[in-house]
Order: sequence, then C-alpha cells, then structure tokens
Amino acid sequence: MNSMFSDRISDVPRSFIREILKVAIDPSVISFAGGLPNRNLFPVEELRAASNKVFESAGREALQYANSEGDAKLRESVSARYRERQGLEIPAENILITSGSQQGLDLLGKIFLNEGDDVIIEEPGYLGAIQAFSVYRAVFNPVPLTESGLDIERLKQVLSIKSTKLIYTVPNFQNPTGITCPEANRQAIAEVMRGRNVLLIEDDPYRELRFTGTPKESFYKTRPENTVLLGSFSKIIAPGLRIGWIAASDRIMEKLIVAKQASDLHTNHLTQRVLYQYLTDNDLDAHIKSIIRVYDRQRLAMLRCIKEYLPPDVAHTNPEGGMFLWLTLPDGVSSMDLFNLAIQDKVAFVPGNPFYVDARKANTLRLNFSCVDEDAIQSGMKRLGRSARKLLDRNLA
Repeated sequence: MNSMFSDRISDVPRSFIREILKVAIDPSVISFAGGLPNRNLFPVEELRAASNKVFESAGREALQYANSEGDAKLRESVSARYRERQGLEIPAENILITSGSQQGLDLLGKIFLNEGDDVIIEEPGYLGAIQAFSVYRAVFNPVPLTESGLDIERLKQVLSIKSTKLIYTVPNFQNPTGITCPEANRQAIAEVMRGRNVLLIEDDPYRELRFTGTPKESFYKTRPENTVLLGSFSKIIAPGLRIGWIAASDRIMEKLIVAKQASDLHTNHLTQRVLYQYLTDNDLDAHIKSIIRVYDRQRLAMLRCIKEYLPPDVAHTNPEGGMFLWLTLPDGVSSMDLFNLAIQDKVAFVPGNPFYVDARKANTLRLNFSCVDEDAIQSGMKRLGRSARKLLDRNLA
C-alpha cells in the first residue's frame, strides 16, 4: 500500500504540534502548547443571533453553492477595514475568501512552487508554512530572525545566490517568537526587494492584537507589486469559523481562483453569511479591545512568572501583542529534554525543534499565553520552573 502514496505526501511529516496536543489533552495538564485563542472570549451569543437572522432572511440562499471568490459583502468589509485601519486601497475583487489563512498558504504553494524552488523563511519560522510549502517540495532558505528583525545581510546573500520565488514572513507578533519586525528593518527588506522578481507573503493574523507600542506599516504599502497579504478572522472572532483571506494583484488572483476552484469550489457559504451578519450587527473594534485587555493581563502574568520561577539564564522575548512568548535556554540545553521532564509534572509547551527547517536539537521553546487564565499561568510556570532547574542542574552535574 505504501507504494501507492505520492512522493510528495510521503516527504511531509505529521504536525509536531498536533502530536504534542494529544499528550496535553489530559485535563490535569496545564498546556502552553496550542496556538489557541481564549474560548471564553468567543462571541457565542452574537454569532447565534447572526446565524438566526441569516436563516430567517436568506436561509435557502445561504445553503446554496456560491462563487469561488467569496461573499461579495464580506470581501467588501475586508477591503474597507484595510482602508480604514491601514490606509491600504485593496479593492474587494482583489480579495479571495479562504478556509482559514492556512488554505491561503496551500493555494500560494500550488500556484507558485515547483519541486526544488527556493523559498526564504524566517528562522525560527511558522510551522504551518513549513508544512504547507513542504507539500510542494520547496527548498527552504532560512534567514535568522531576532528582536532587530530579519538578518538583512543573510537575506541579501540568499537572494544573490538563489533563484528565490517567495519570501514568507509573519511581521507582527510572529509565531513562534512574538517578535514584531521594526520599521527600519521593514524598510531595509523592501529596499532589498527593489528590482527583484520575488514575491513577499505577508501573513498577518495577529496584527490587531496589539497591547502596546505603535502599529507598523505593511509591506503592501511600500512594495504592493511584490506583496501578497494573508489575513484571518480566527484570532479576532473564532477559529472554528475557518474564514481567512488572500489579498493579491489581478494577475495573481486569476491563478488563485483557479486553484481555489480545484481545491474546494468555495469556502463555506453559510459561515461567510453568518460572519458578515455578525460584522454588520456588532462593533468589531470593541470586541477586539476586550480580547486585548485579557491577553495583555495574561502576557504580563507570564512575564512575571518567568522572572519569579525560571532560572535567570533563560532568556525570553517581550512581545507587544499576539499570543506567544519565546524562551531560549542556555547553550547545549535541549528544550525537548525539558519537555519530557515538564510533561511528567503536568505542564506542556512546544519545543523549538519544529520551527527550524533543519530539525535541529533546539534550546528554544514556544509558550502560548492566550488560552490559559492567570491562575493556570501561575501554576504552570511554577511547574515549568521546577523542571527547568532540574534539567540545568543535571546538565551541570
């Protein structure tokens, strides 16, 4: 039977994070592993009311097949939000509604990547992008990401020696590190791209979850001809809706629609109608502010616990928003070893290994603060601190 499967799918590993979540499903485990929004903040009653209204006013229409591009009114609302919030003029016809932004990655891989094509990705980088592009057998060229942004010299080096098609980045509150690319670094990246036939994929699901600091400009503003935007309602409303989008030029959109038709004809029409009704009847900005208040408290609680419970030689990022913190253990200390100790003490996180394309033995790890309350953060970080000290003592012995 194995010989019947394609080489393409045989080369792609199972999601490391999904496997870890199976371990963390035990209710006694405090999990910082999943990249999950806080379910207590989902607008359940408002979505129920929107659903009822759709069924009452247009139920039969909403249950019918629809066009591949997505609901026209929903696309227009995305276009309007780009204009109002970021000053970006992106017409509705240049927006394609997708089944989450993850499908956006798959569609972009489908229309751009041949086997062996070069893709630049942040290091560490988003596991979902690594997995999506691996299906198309891309060659990954990692460029280090720090608090200062992408390593510009390494970026120049890769672009000078490789026929790169795509650059993939999560510039705001990156998954996994929580880092936001500084304005000067964005300008430097845009300058490096000048005159090159390379497309930058700006994946931006966390942008509106800013707690502090000032918003940064999209690459679309400086390099619109070279930029594709990915967005999602998963982090600001609810991931179960599975509604995201791609914003792209006419030339790219034409190919994306063909790929979308071949993939699933169209994104769930009923859900699109319900979501648009919700957006019409409710104040999305007020809802996002309520999310931000909670997440910021949870972020600060986790930062306090890092200082109180973890060894002082464990470094961490200090994100201005989003859902993640990134820890760096001392050199030579394996985060996978820490995971194996921590899970015995009923606390889970994601070791850094899967966020590197070379599957290295990493000394880094990702913590999610959005889906756990402050009491759980206190208890879980205390447990993690015990495990970290035990591991470091063992390494010194």
